Amino acid sequence: MIRITLPDGDVLSFEGPVPLREVAERIGPRLAREAVAAQVDGDVVDLAHVVDRDATVRILTPDTPEGLEVMRHSASHVMAEAILALFPGTRLVYGPAIEDGFYYDVDAPEPISVEDLPRIERAMKRIVKENAPFVREELGRDEARERVREEENPYKLENLERARGERISFYHQGEGFNDLCAGPHVPSTGRIGAFKLLSVSGAYLHGDASEKQLTRVYGTTFPSRDELEAYLHRLEEAKKRDHRKLGRELELFEFHPEAPGMAFWRPRGTVLYNQVVGYARELNRAHGYEEIRTPVLLAKDLWVTSGHWDNYRDKMYVTEKDGRELGVKPMNCPGGIILYKAGLHSHNDLPIRWAEFGHVHRHEGGGEIHGLVRVRGFTQDDAHIYCTPEQLTDEVKGCIRAVFELYRTFGLSFDHIELSTQPDKCIGTDQMWRAAEQALGAALEALEIGYRVNPGDGAFYGPKIDFHIGDAIGRTWQMGTIQVDFAMPEHFDMTYVDADSGRKRPVMIHRAIAGSLERFIGLLVEHYAGDFPLWLAPEQVRIATITDAQAAYAREVDARLRARGLRTGTDLGPEKIGAKIRRAELMKIPYLAVVGAREAQAGTVSLRRRPQGEVGTLDVDRVADGLCKEAAARTLPAQVDWQA
Repeated sequence: MIRITLPDGDVLSFEGPVPLREVAERIGPRLAREAVAAQVDGDVVDLAHVVDRDATVRILTPDTPEGLEVMRHSASHVMAEAILALFPGTRLVYGPAIEDGFYYDVDAPEPISVEDLPRIERAMKRIVKENAPFVREELGRDEARERVREEENPYKLENLERARGERISFYHQGEGFNDLCAGPHVPSTGRIGAFKLLSVSGAYLHGDASEKQLTRVYGTTFPSRDELEAYLHRLEEAKKRDHRKLGRELELFEFHPEAPGMAFWRPRGTVLYNQVVGYARELNRAHGYEEIRTPVLLAKDLWVTSGHWDNYRDKMYVTEKDGRELGVKPMNCPGGIILYKAGLHSHNDLPIRWAEFGHVHRHEGGGEIHGLVRVRGFTQDDAHIYCTPEQLTDEVKGCIRAVFELYRTFGLSFDHIELSTQPDKCIGTDQMWRAAEQALGAALEALEIGYRVNPGDGAFYGPKIDFHIGDAIGRTWQMGTIQVDFAMPEHFDMTYVDADSGRKRPVMIHRAIAGSLERFIGLLVEHYAGDFPLWLAPEQVRIATITDAQAAYAREVDARLRARGLRTGTDLGPEKIGAKIRRAELMKIPYLAVVGAREAQAGTVSLRRRPQGEVGTLDVDRVADGLCKEAAARTLPAQVDWQA
């Protein structure tokens, strides 16, 4: 007798081993029709999988994250079959499901371009219509190796050699297609939902620029046509909001091959950058932080002690001078530790809260670099807190409050919060890790904040809370982080003098609220679509003349607004006012102050607010008062009643 326990606690009994599709049928005909895979004791498997022991089973549909991932993986196989049919001689490399879709890397004998996607889609639709079953076949390692050699595909042979276990699985669909694959897959090709191929790009084998460049074809699939259309709409909106595009158009920042993966900030972008930093500094002061600065280049010995040399070396830039190895800092923490150890600290001095806007460098692969979101050089709004174990939970709570305050000010909301626990590769004892994890969890629970546990994804030196932000079009971004570290104080022999005059070990909290300022600003650009609230806008108000005769008055208005601390610009050219309004709109300048002969004579301006349009004709001091009030409030939309 086989006992199957369902998620709701119900138990189904079977006389002997049972395929999972029969379990789904026993639960109900509707579930059986919608099922694409199943979980057996947490492992995702095909519906054809036979359960031969007591187990906990969950039937998966495309409406579940796990079921959708299986469907997308199966769609990558359907796409691979279509590509092989249209481009004979193509060698398949690797085709996983990814967040929001799937891709397949292929080595094609002729270029595959975006223009080819419609005919690949048509071939996929024929394969889906055939509703051919996905059939799993397992071979011994030697037999599997021989089959792959017959296919003359060195990429799949390499994949096979890296596979674990002595039984190697292949999947067949229809008569002529089979692929080395661990699975699982949906029952048949007809179970693939609404799909769309999205793009074609180059991708280096293993992400290594020294390896062969392959062709990567991206696609996506959703359970229904409506869900697919909604996703495609979000993609179109994301293209309009792409921070790389807006960064160029709004003259914020640029990227150049002379410094790959590192931003060049233009004057307007530097204003935006400094506004973000200025607010972060203000927040730090309010929460009791002092600011420090530490060197970018530090000796290898320091990185060995911190654990970075053994655990993070592949991401570091290293140089040698005067016979000594040096590392460009990928993180700020060791520099602060040197400052801490330079003095003697009493328990009465703790907690010490030191903030640092530290510029760090991490080597990301060429294929991983993406605008401001994934760069090689960036600044973190970093801080480190040195406290007693008794102070730890309260200090973490203070960090969490600061995180909420910052994101609320920028008009951002949380999608979810994760507590990431001990990874396989780490420093410190298990006891340290349990104490740190408990402190983070206790702080979240004390503040009644819901969170998910993300097992094994902590930093190598400690567990962390990660804050995932939702933007204006429903995407999520991992941003701020709070990490508790017992290990580095041990490695660096950090101490403080306790009340009994004994030496004790402090606890170290690593805290970055915005995280990478480059990434954070990239998020802001896309969230606001470049239409920033007044307090962030690089140019808050532009003064534009109707004719050349008002140039002198426009300069006077400009000077008066600047004297009130506003960021202004002027457009005094000979073009008609319509062209000047259009130019200001394209640059997404919040306010335009138009001055003609009537305004010059009366000492007023005709004020426009984008996107609403005309505000009215106002005295210059009234305009200055209103703009200063709106900027100080840090709100969007504006809260100023211009007619009051």
